Amino acid sequence: MQGLAVLAGSLAQKPGHGGHTWVFLQYLLGFRRLGWDVLFLDRLEPEMCRGAAGRPCPLEDSTALRYFLEVMRRFGLSESFALAYRGERFVGLSRGQVIERVRNSAILLNVMGFFNDEDILAAAPLRAFLDIDPGFGQMWQDLGQSTLFRGHDRYVTIGENIGQPACEIPTCGIDWVTTPQPVCLEHWPRSDGDPGGPITSIASWRGDWAPVPYRGKTYGLRVHEFRKFVELPRRTGRRFELALDIHPTEVNDLALLDANRWVRVDPRRVANDPWAYPDYIRRSAAEFMVAKNMYVASRSGWFSDRSICYLASGRPVLAQDTGFGHLYPTGEGLLTFTTLEEAVGAVQALKSDYAGHARAARAIAAEYFDSDKVLTRLLGKLGVG
Repeated sequence: MQGLAVLAGSLAQKPGHGGHTWVFLQYLLGFRRLGWDVLFLDRLEPEMCRGAAGRPCPLEDSTALRYFLEVMRRFGLSESFALAYRGERFVGLSRGQVIERVRNSAILLNVMGFFNDEDILAAAPLRAFLDIDPGFGQMWQDLGQSTLFRGHDRYVTIGENIGQPACEIPTCGIDWVTTPQPVCLEHWPRSDGDPGGPITSIASWRGDWAPVPYRGKTYGLRVHEFRKFVELPRRTGRRFELALDIHPTEVNDLALLDANRWVRVDPRRVANDPWAYPDYIRRSAAEFMVAKNMYVASRSGWFSDRSICYLASGRPVLAQDTGFGHLYPTGEGLLTFTTLEEAVGAVQALKSDYAGHARAARAIAAEYFDSDKVLTRLLGKLGVG
């Protein structure tokens, strides 16, 4: 064993979100592949505990707990987790066991600073904040609206352009360590796709945060970008399928999507757990990825964890450019666009050589996002042997 790597994050809070679950699994399974022991930390509050009918319930009856335990069990993590409830009760390892294990760890990665048990965090020889939603936290902190980043030794972000002149995200005086997100390739085998299949997207329309007014501009959400490309299915004649988390009160946008021939499917049906999610990706011909306006307008260099899963599966990605063109090869397997016309051109290019783009997609994943490489580089940057 190399040692113990601890990952902390909010998995249990989103039962039925297979893609969100894979964000954490890529790190846990990736570290384990490298010979590390792993420990996952999470927390639940009473208001997060709901039963199958959506009503509040005790922890033992909650959908969140059942989902969480099933994920831990099926990925061989049943002895490698602790779920804190109300900060005082622990499922899995006890609080004392967690403190002892964390004290003997090499690193604790706290995703978005979600885990907040100060005694446990203080036991870590190295605790690093892992930012997977770049721009929001930095702007909130610079505006004096948040202290999200306090209490950590190092700071890691997937906004790979942060600190560069063209990027509009403030550093907040922090020396950011940049990294792409990893994919554990052994769990994402390449398979042959159907070139005539749907081009798909798995996304939320708005997400958890409101737009951020900052230095005379407003940095918005995915909805504010997606509307720019809404004519794409009608313009190309291709089947575009959206596994879209959108509230039914968004009647104008739903009508706009329907009028432009987007086929909408319920993400809770096609990507509701970490087993259905890769199946849905494999049934796709390619991904159409539209980013949050925050990522695009700030030139963050953000690249989607979903897109990495498509690439690994041998599915080409049509991705809105967030400033990552100098980081990864584009034009084959990964096709970028900034305008509707460029998106139409990307669809046409995909049709002209689907097999070539599919091979290139897997090659990009293996070269740039393989968890063996990404996590080894990250540990090196953090000085962890």
